[in-house]
Amino acid sequence: MTDDAQDPSKPARAWVFGDDIDTDQIIPSRFIVSSEAGELAEHTFEDLRPAFSREVQPGAFVVGGENFGSGSSREQAPLSLVGAGVAGVVAESFARIFFRNAINLGLPVLISPEAGRIRDGDDIHMELATGTIVNHTRDEEYEAESLPEFLQSIVEQGGLKPYTRAKLQG
Repeated sequence: MTDDAQDPSKPARAWVFGDDIDTDQIIPSRFIVSSEAGELAEHTFEDLRPAFSREVQPGAFVVGGENFGSGSSREQAPLSLVGAGVAGVVAESFARIFFRNAINLGLPVLISPEAGRIRDGDDIHMELATGTIVNHTRDEEYEAESLPEFLQSIVEQGGLKPYTRAKLQG
């Protein structure tokens, strides 16, 4: 699992974005010369929301609308979120490749048609096993599609590489 400050079951601030947030908005293509999560994190949402990389705290959540992570299939977009300490991403829907890249990197993602009820700055947390998002600010719960058990295992291990390594050693 991720470090305790990035535990999706712990409440933290939601950073809310809209529909059709593409990978170039998450990490502008001019910064993908690196594949280091920490370096990428310095430029996460730089053109869309310049204060994000300075103000985001480990454990925060990103909330999107429809089609979050569309565009290029590059894994630097979810990797920049991992580097920024994001504990998870909730969206109404995801671009398929972004969704899988996030899982492969150990970044929890939940699909929730109720994601639009979350407001910027709300304190939320995710319960991956049940597919529940709890909004502590509004005292509400939202349903999401729970991740299949094997995808939960990949996330809990910190991504596909650590998961595979553990399987091969076990």
